[in-house]
Amino acid sequence: MPLYSFRNAADGATPFSGVIFGPDGSLYGTTYEGGQYGQGTVYRLRPSPVPCHTVICPWEETVLYSFTGGDDGGNPAYGNLIFDGAGNIYGTTERGGSHLGAGVVFELTPSNGGWTESVLWSFLQGSGFNPASGLIFDNSGNLYGTTELGGGSAGVVYELSPTGSGWHYSVLASIHFTESITCGGVVMNGQGNLFGTSSCGAAAGGIFELTPSAGGWTFNVLRSYSGDVAGPFDTPTLDAAGSVYGTSNGTGLYNLGEVFKLTPSNGGWIYNSVSFDGSNGERPVGSVILDAAGNIYGTTSGGGVNGHGTVWMIAP
Repeated sequence: MPLYSFRNAADGATPFSGVIFGPDGSLYGTTYEGGQYGQGTVYRLRPSPVPCHTVICPWEETVLYSFTGGDDGGNPAYGNLIFDGAGNIYGTTERGGSHLGAGVVFELTPSNGGWTESVLWSFLQGSGFNPASGLIFDNSGNLYGTTELGGGSAGVVYELSPTGSGWHYSVLASIHFTESITCGGVVMNGQGNLFGTSSCGAAAGGIFELTPSAGGWTFNVLRSYSGDVAGPFDTPTLDAAGSVYGTSNGTGLYNLGEVFKLTPSNGGWIYNSVSFDGSNGERPVGSVILDAAGNIYGTTSGGGVNGHGTVWMIAP
């Protein structure tokens, strides 16, 4: 059931990111285009306060912020928004910013019944740029994310740390996969290690881990893909045992994509996967979720009985 259809006007257009539930129970997300200046929006959706007497009851959209494409940023891409404990919203834009459109990290703060935007960091093309992914917090209030480009060429993993006068930007590592672009973000396990993927429609790519080491970070390749097929797009998922799950877009037995699981074992990793063959779907792009029984759920962008994608489950 559609909750809202964008009109490519002030309300926004082309939502690449997913939605999240905010502290008030409303849905929050971004659009890549549209808005007052055509450079994307941050929006809120909630049920209409007016009683609905039809089967399909559209929700009410409120645009919290319209990006101008200037110093404030523009075109938020694939990453979901996040909230802090005070109800402030954080996210990234792929374009805009004060340095040749290299993108920004932004914060939206509730203010007098509206929202005020602040740019926490405006990216420079020499140190990682064009962030497409979202952000995560650690327990100390530091933010982590990735950029599509920069570093070794496939982007970087960065940290933003709050200081008394703003935020300090650090590149934790360059992402080293040939001809790769990084769209997905990172996740952190209980030991403070970061996991991510890189490919985003380019050839090959892979899955990586960053581990804190002697005041820095060590970049470890958990799995690399070869050839001209696309690897993973999205942020991986972790389970309580430390295994890493996700999808890869064009790999597998039929080069139509696969669902992977990396299991830690004796200091290394064991790779298992289930391949798509077209009939059960093909070309997965998004991440996966797990339920309490260990079942894995996700989507494919194509294939299936009608050829336009599937929602699937894999049982252990």
